[in-house]
Amino acid sequence: MKRIVNFNSFNVFSIEKEIWDVEYHNHNFYELIIIEHGKGYHHLNNITFPYKKGDVFLLRPSDAHEFTITGKTRFIYIKFTEQYIWQNLLSHNNNELKKVVQILMEDHSFVYESVIKSKTDKLHLLQLARILLHEFSHTNTYNKEITADLFSGLMTILIRNTMNNITAKEWITQNLSRIERILYYINVNALDADKMKVENLAEEFMLSPNYISIYIKKETGFSIQQHVMQHKIKTAEKLLLQSRYNISEIADRLGFNDASHFNKIFKTYKQMSPSAFKKKSISY
Repeated sequence: MKRIVNFNSFNVFSIEKEIWDVEYHNHNFYELIIIEHGKGYHHLNNITFPYKKGDVFLLRPSDAHEFTITGKTRFIYIKFTEQYIWQNLLSHNNNELKKVVQILMEDHSFVYESVIKSKTDKLHLLQLARILLHEFSHTNTYNKEITADLFSGLMTILIRNTMNNITAKEWITQNLSRIERILYYINVNALDADKMKVENLAEEFMLSPNYISIYIKKETGFSIQQHVMQHKIKTAEKLLLQSRYNISEIADRLGFNDASHFNKIFKTYKQMSPSAFKKKSISY
């Protein structure tokens, strides 16, 4: 897989394409991609979701992606390093803001579709991105200061949308305990069968394989496998509703033995088959 390397701590530019010509890749930096106009599909970490005007994607260095364009698309790219965000966004003495930024910067359970849900925030963020692009591309008095402030505004809108998520609020309001860190790790790596092996999970948290299983069940009421499966079912719901994959493809991507196995497990958790779930949701 190709890796794109950027030596600047901050960069803003726009490109317009009818055909995507960059192979599947990751980066050595963080990347905020705003869809100024157009439509198509975003392939992120081997999961595919549609995109449209106003959608915003936040990519971390470990994330691999590419696009399939079905309608001429203009992208605004904001590339930045961890050092840049700490110097410019976290200079504010706001502990809550710092906690949320830390969540955004880490590889937690990823949002594959647009990270901005509010229609108003989508509009505002797009406007700010256009102004940021202009300021970054022109040498004017105080443009560096304005650029830093605009970037801070963009990220704060992103954070506001994150804070509207109940799970994120729970993360923000407390320091992570050991069980929270373990559940966080499981949520991130649920689709990685090797990392979910009890011995590897135990090694990650310096616990014995026997004890970590007992500990997780005692603290949460669910086994490791149940936590993994819950994550898979949630991901399956999104794929059924928002992607082009059929039942067999979803089963394969989520690590089920086959479509029959996936159907059986999904029905256990949702009291209906995957196809029935999709049909019911579409009918609303």
